[in-house]
Amino acid sequence: MNNRLIALALAGSLASALASLAAPASAADAKEKCYGIALKGQNDCAAGKHACAGMSKMDFDKASFKEVPKGTCKTIKGSLHAA
Repeated sequence: MNNRLIALALAGSLASALASLAAPASAADAKEKCYGIALKGQNDCAAGKHACAGMSKMDFDKASFKEVPKGTCKTIKGSLHAA
């Protein structure tokens, strides 16, 4: 009987762990690229004259973006398109 309880507990723990791994994928879908809001060295991806995240050379570079929750870019005075 104890072995069965241990097996059920382990199965429950595994199911919880797998469910938590699936959550970030759906959260990533709810993001949008917001241009012109990244501070120097805090951009999320390649843009303009650089080819890697974290390489922007100036604050609020209109060619660099940060990923933000979908629907918030306009409220923080960003742009959904690179300049």
